[in-house]
Amino acid sequence: MNSQTPTTDYLPKKPSRLPVVILALLLIVSVIFGVWAYGQMQDYKTNSDAKAAKAVEAAKKVQAAQLQQQYAEAAKSPYKTFSGSPTYGTITFSYPKSWSAYVTSDSNELINGYFNPDQVPSTDSGADFPLHVELLNTDYSQAIQNFTEQVTDGSVKASAYIPPKMKGVANVQPGTRFDGNVVQTDNGAKQGTVIVLKVRDKTLQITSLAAAGVKDLDNIVLPSLTFIP
Repeated sequence: MNSQTPTTDYLPKKPSRLPVVILALLLIVSVIFGVWAYGQMQDYKTNSDAKAAKAVEAAKKVQAAQLQQQYAEAAKSPYKTFSGSPTYGTITFSYPKSWSAYVTSDSNELINGYFNPDQVPSTDSGADFPLHVELLNTDYSQAIQNFTEQVTDGSVKASAYIPPKMKGVANVQPGTRFDGNVVQTDNGAKQGTVIVLKVRDKTLQITSLAAAGVKDLDNIVLPSLTFIP
C-alpha cells in the first residue's frame, strides 16, 4: 500500500483578525466622536443660554429706552406758549411743556430767551440750548453778515425761509435759515440751526444747538411761530 503525503488544501485556515481590528477602530472612533459631539452640544447649550440671556438684556434696554423716549415726547404736550410784547411785533410760538424758560431784555436784545428741558442752566455755562430766541435791535442785513464766512467755506448752508404760518401774510419778507457750524467758540464750532427773520426794523434770531432741540424746533416751534411784520 502506497502512502500519500497529506495535502494542505484541506487544512482549516486561521480566521483573519483584520475585521476585528477594523470594528475595534470604528468603535473607538465612534466613542471619540460621541464624546466630542456631546461636548460640542454642551458648549453650544452653554453659549446659547449666555447669548439668549444677553439678547434678552439688550432687548430690555432697547424697550426701556423706547419707553423713556415715548414718555419724554408725551411730557412735551400740551405745549406752552410764549407771547412777546405788541411793541415788538407780538412774537408768539409754542414750546414743549417739559421745558423751562428764562427771558430777559435790554437795549440791544429786546427779547433774550433761553429754553431748556427741566431747568435752565446758567447762560454763561456754554450749554447747548435747544432753543435760544433773540429779538435784536440790529438790521437784518447786518445779522446775516455774521454767517458770511461760514457760508463761504461751506461749513454752513444758507437757505431762504418763511415760517409756515407767515406764508402769504402781507409785508412778510423771506428770512434765512442757516444749518451747520453756526456757533464758533474757543473750543471749536457747534452744529445746529439758526433762523434769522426781519420783524419791522428789528431782527428775530432763533438758535437751536442740541440735536433733539433742532427736531423740536422744526416740529413745534417754527410751525407755530407768528409775528406782526
